[in-house]
Amino acid sequence: MEIPLPYLSSFYAAALVIVITSILLRKILNPHRSNSPPGSRGLPLIGETLQFMAAIRSNRGFYDFVRIRRLRYGSCFKTSIFGSTHVFVSSTESAKAILNNESGRFSKHYIGSIAELVGEKSLLLCASQQHHKMIRSRLMGLVSSRSVGTFIEQFDELVVRRLGRWENDSTVVVLDQALQVTFEAMCKMLMGLEGGIPEMKSLYDDVSSIYQAMLAFPLRLPWTRFYRGLKARKRVMERLGRMISERRESPQAHEEDFLQQLLAGGEGGSRLTDEEIKDNILTMIIAGQDTTASAITWMVKFLGENPRVLDTLRAEQLGILERRSGMEFLTAEDLSEMSYAMKVIKESLRMASIVPWFPRLALKDGHIEGYKIMKGWNINVDARSIHFDPNLYNQPAKFNPSRFDDDEEEPIRASSFLAFGMGGRTCLGMNLARAMMLVFLHRLVTSYRWEVVDSDSSIEKWAMFSRLKNGCPIHLKRNSQHTS
Repeated sequence: MEIPLPYLSSFYAAALVIVITSILLRKILNPHRSNSPPGSRGLPLIGETLQFMAAIRSNRGFYDFVRIRRLRYGSCFKTSIFGSTHVFVSSTESAKAILNNESGRFSKHYIGSIAELVGEKSLLLCASQQHHKMIRSRLMGLVSSRSVGTFIEQFDELVVRRLGRWENDSTVVVLDQALQVTFEAMCKMLMGLEGGIPEMKSLYDDVSSIYQAMLAFPLRLPWTRFYRGLKARKRVMERLGRMISERRESPQAHEEDFLQQLLAGGEGGSRLTDEEIKDNILTMIIAGQDTTASAITWMVKFLGENPRVLDTLRAEQLGILERRSGMEFLTAEDLSEMSYAMKVIKESLRMASIVPWFPRLALKDGHIEGYKIMKGWNINVDARSIHFDPNLYNQPAKFNPSRFDDDEEEPIRASSFLAFGMGGRTCLGMNLARAMMLVFLHRLVTSYRWEVVDSDSSIEKWAMFSRLKNGCPIHLKRNSQHTS
């Protein structure tokens, strides 16, 4: 059946009007589109949130959402998540400019669900540069040389005790063990809490619930992960509030842990409010436990899969063990001798990229890599992409700690290793994390030999940081000639 010509003409005319109208509306609603980064904002209102949540629920982890779009659009692209525009960049030049923030164009920024869970007063979320500097200055006592030195011996004691309970010819899950020992260490340092008391178990469970809710869809319904995280946060805040009240009533009855230092205040400066103290205690527990435990897990996996690297590391550590014969626990001086172990840590952090990107908020209009960036957009530095850039790291998928040798010819610069960030907001607990990894490595390689039971690299669902789904189970054999 033939369609009359007038009807065809009307149809094409209507279609043309619709197309032209759509183009005009897009230009009116988004006048900077032609000069904005490539990418897609997805559906109205929700953008590409559904695709982001699907990645979170997958075995590849939420970074897969970024990886797919970087391959499609290049080193700078935009998307829309949870109703906000996000731009991802993966060049060292942009990373340096954004993270150093010498122009004052950017501020640290996380998605709303994270802010609600860790608290608005957290060091992670301080919007203004001035407030961030004030909070950070009050927390610097945590990472002073004296505090770190004391912490090293305390952590070593915990590790020796835990590894001593491992049976010969048995299998352990590294992530489970690392989460428990790092949690105990942070609670001891921050609040003077000792492992084994009932309060520790409930606190551990609550912190785990908060962590698991960080990337959950922010629905306040009783059966949701986010709701359980909020309830857990409330219980933690109440517990910390009681501790603060008890210490104010009888300050002499408590040892000089970090909470006591915060309550006493610093010299010549204002004290933190109770809300600032509570939010930052929680932040430091999560950061000190989860990121470090995840890094330790990846490190053990990489070493188990690279026996030559492990042999070199073991030789270094056994030499240190023999030189310090008769001494009970490791010291900061001992850790300073672990040069190859430090390279192992750096290479593990590069390959694992525990924090795959660093979020910032644009405070004013500007340009990045030639593209127009609008005030209020979220700008994310894609650290994982930089860590695997073959122009920066030769054979980036190969585990090679020697790439960090001083005389290595590979073009490794400060702006290409972003495990702890960069600039004024570099991770405050960097030295603590390194110390924990070095201590754990020393005790593990001098006490045991191991084989990775399951080499699967799938990522744990809903994880804020890159965690191994299987936790890295290893089969242990106790060293016959050397013990801890």
